[in-house]
This record gives sequence, structure tokens and C-alpha cells, in this order.
Amino acid sequence: MPLLLRNLRIELEEPEEALGRVISRRLRVSENDLRAYGVTGRSLDARDKEDLHFRYQVELALRGGVAEERRCARRLRPNEFAWIEPVALVEPTEGTDSLRQRPVVVGFGPAGMFAALRLAELGYKPIVLERGRTVRRRHRDILQRYYRFREFDPESNLLFGEGGAGTYSDGKLYTRVHDPLVPMILARLYQYGAAPDILIDARPHIGSDRLPRICWRIREAIERFGGEVRFEARLANVDIREGRLEAIDIASDTCAQTGRASGGGRQDGGAVPCENAAASCIAPSSGRERMEAGPVLLGIGHSARDTYHMLASRGVRLDARPFQIGVRIEHPQSLVDRWQYGGLAGNPRLGPAEYHLVAKGACGAAGDLFSFCMCPGGQILPTHESAGLVATNGASGSRRGGCFANSGLVITVDPQTMGMDALAGLRYQHEWERRAFLATGSTYRVPAQRAADFLAKRGSEGELVTSFPLGGAWTDLRAMLPGEVVTALERGLPMLDRRMRGFAGGDALITGPETRASAPVRITRDVETRMAIGVDGLYPIGEGAGYAGGIVSAAIDGWRSAEEIVRKYRRP
Repeated sequence: MPLLLRNLRIELEEPEEALGRVISRRLRVSENDLRAYGVTGRSLDARDKEDLHFRYQVELALRGGVAEERRCARRLRPNEFAWIEPVALVEPTEGTDSLRQRPVVVGFGPAGMFAALRLAELGYKPIVLERGRTVRRRHRDILQRYYRFREFDPESNLLFGEGGAGTYSDGKLYTRVHDPLVPMILARLYQYGAAPDILIDARPHIGSDRLPRICWRIREAIERFGGEVRFEARLANVDIREGRLEAIDIASDTCAQTGRASGGGRQDGGAVPCENAAASCIAPSSGRERMEAGPVLLGIGHSARDTYHMLASRGVRLDARPFQIGVRIEHPQSLVDRWQYGGLAGNPRLGPAEYHLVAKGACGAAGDLFSFCMCPGGQILPTHESAGLVATNGASGSRRGGCFANSGLVITVDPQTMGMDALAGLRYQHEWERRAFLATGSTYRVPAQRAADFLAKRGSEGELVTSFPLGGAWTDLRAMLPGEVVTALERGLPMLDRRMRGFAGGDALITGPETRASAPVRITRDVETRMAIGVDGLYPIGEGAGYAGGIVSAAIDGWRSAEEIVRKYRRP
């Protein structure tokens, strides 16, 4: 049982190699008595701007063995150490039910990706359906067609395609989920290309520049294990009969089982049977395929609005759930560094600073205004799935080396308190995203206003500098934001400015709207079986199902549902 030492202090000017000396001093032994140690945690302690330092956590073994470790531990305070009981992850026992079809995973974001990876590792050869394109084609579609020529593709953008929305999210891996699978998910990401720092940092981060490579490496692994990933394949319909998922319809350009164009149907418009009879697949001339359904994991993400509507029309139970809406605020990174590091701002060992802020009671009895998805050295990105909308999010590269920092400033909306139906949150988001698009002349530029001007109720003038890749346009944000968001900003910005002088000043740029922080819908599932209520064989997973809130929690959710399928069915 390893000994864990906590709160080991390393000064800014000290190298990490000084840990051996710090450990031996804590235990009152010589450095030669240390048989081995490994860093399991690292964080910057910036609570006192005059005393910035690092805090480390290590597991260790002494040459004297367990008896010597216990003797040393008796001299420590309770908050300085712990005994670590290794957590053994139990492999699921293979079930006995027969599979009518190989498991199908809909969506190749974090939840679908890790569900497919787990199924593939265990020999279940999943079929993955992803409506978007490979990450390389997707990258060209975004950088050239959209950013350069303003040609928006509703099936290949920052939300849809290999890796889902997570590919361009910047890869924040911090999670409040306390689950024994967290270290395993981080280890898998490291295995497929993330930096080893994610295994020890208190707030691990991959970077939007590294995520695409990780996505296609995981896809290649799934394929090596016998799985299949089909791109440009959208879930068009679910056929549910007597509470059981019988078949799914897939909209695609070709029949992926044969590679044959689906347009070669009979002249009467009938279906042409697929040559691969075992797949139970037919390819109508309309470009739709029907596949007999075994277990289907539904990892659609929180922006597949057309899929939500389709599921509701087929009787799948959807419930409204609280979601966030607000704006994204941008500052010079140097200003954020001064807020957090004081006179030590610019020290190369510190890296770009971040913040996490709450303006208590800014929404009155309805709650707070709070920062969300803070991106140091990052940029603001467009995150909409349909033409004619503007929505924002943020991302950072692995080095977080940009000139600007940005963060969401959001409030929580509870549709149930507003008497909304299950899909009303989607309509609510769409309304404000459409207004934002129209507010800047239907150009896809982001509406923007200086924070000081917003509070003073005056228009902003002069040069508009923003990291948003499509540029910005000065806008009266009060006219294009929900009234509850305007009120929260009026109350909350001065509170935050008192904590960080200049937060709501002339260097602060507000853009918006920020609408895709979370799903406004939950695809309700059974706690034990993890299947959708009343639909045997349908497994909602991840953020789009309303059961996760980030890369790690979504990956865990997909992984656990995959293992539930393993426990139910025997391998094909």
C-alpha cells in the first residue's frame, strides 16, 4: 500500500529535481533512503501574490520497506500523508444474450469515442456512425471554406466531425467527477498522444492543436481491434416497436457496407439490397440505409438539434434540464497575469494565468453569474451547427500562447420553472443565436461591445480587436441578449471588477452569445440498465444525453455504458 505525501512545497526558482530533498526533509530521512517516488499531482499555489509556489503530491517507497514507511508516517500530520489502496478496475463479465447486430455507436465525440474504444478492446467490433467528416477534412472545411470564404458546412464544422465538439474545445480535462475511471481516461489520452503532464497537473489540459491527432489515433486503434468508423453517416430515424429498438435509418452519400453510391436504386425508387447480407443493410436510392438494430449507443452531442426533434417525434422520452446562457468576455492575457501573479507576472515558470469567478446573487433569487470554460492565451470560436446563427465558445492551444484570454460569463436557466416543454430550451438557444447573426448584418462576425460601454449604455467605437476568427462588429448587446442575462451582467460585472480591477473596463470586450455550455435536454435513461426509458436497446450517453459536462465525464459515461452492453451480450 503506497505512501502518499501531500502539500510538498517547491519554490518558483527551484527545479523539480529538488523534490527528493523536500521529501527526505519531510520524512526526516536521507535522500539515499528513498527507493523510488513518482509525482501524482502538481499545482500552482497563487493564493498569496507575494508568495507564489508549487505544491506537489508524490507516491513513494523507502528502502526500509513498509515498516520504515509506517514509522515515518507516524511523525506526520494527518493532512500531510495518506495510505493509497490501489483501485482494481474489474473487467466486465461477458453476457449471454445474442447480438442481432454489432453494437452501433452514434456520434464520435468523447462519449462515443471512448464507448467505441472500450467495445473494440473487448472484441465487440462496434460500428461508429459520425455525421461529420474525418478530422483532416474537417480542418480544411473550417479553416479554408468557412473562415476564409464564409462557406459554412452544417455537417463539417466545429461541432460535427471526428472527435465531435471536443476536438476544438482545447481539451480541458479538469472534472468534478470523483470516479475511479478518471486516471484510466487520462492514461488512455496520454497513450494516444497527450503530454504526460495531464497525468499529474491539478487542471490538466491537452490543447486544441494536439486534440485532432489524438482523435485519429484512437480511431485507428478502434479499427485495428475490428471496429468500423463511418463518416458522413447521420442517424435519420429510429424504428421503435413495442418498446424495443428494431432498426435505424442512416442518411449517407454511399452505402458504407459496399462502398457503392446509394443513387443506383431501381427506377421505381425502391431499395437496392446491400451485398453484405449479414449487415441487414439496404440502401434506398434516396441515400438512406436501414440497419437492423442491436444495442445502439446514442452519443449525439448537445448540438444535434435535428436528432433531438426526431427522437421526440418517435416517442423517446426527453426532459428539459437547466442549461447555461450568457456571453464570452475577452481580456489581454497580460492583464490576467497581473491580476493573478502580481509583480511576478511574466515569470516563465508560471505560464498564462487563468481565473474562476462567481458574482453571487447577480441573478437575484435565480442564482449567480459565473465564469465558465476560461481559456488563457486562447481564442473565441464560432460554435453553431446550422447556417444563419452565431454562437461562441473558447479554446486554447497546448502552449496557451495567444495574446488574449477569454471566458464564458453565464447564468443558469431552468426551463421547468418557465413552464417550457422538453424542446423549448433548443428553441430558446436558437432564437438568440439567430438574433446575433442578424445583428452583425448576416456576416458571421461576432457581436461585440466594450464592457465599460455596456455598463454605461453607450455604443463602442474605434478599432475592434478580437481573437474571433471571423472578426467582430460593434453591437448594442442589450438588444440581442435575453433580459435576464443583461440584468445579471449589469449587477455582476461591477462585482467582478472590484475583485479584479479592469475586469469590466475599457480593455474588456464582451462578445456573444454563449449558448452551448450545456445541453438543455436530457434523454432520460434507466439508472440500472442505462437504456432510454421505455426503449430497450437504446443507450443515451454523454453531454447530448444530459449525463456529462466535459471531455472526461463524457468519456467515462460512454465507457460505462459500453461495459453494460458487454455484461448483457456475448461477443459477435
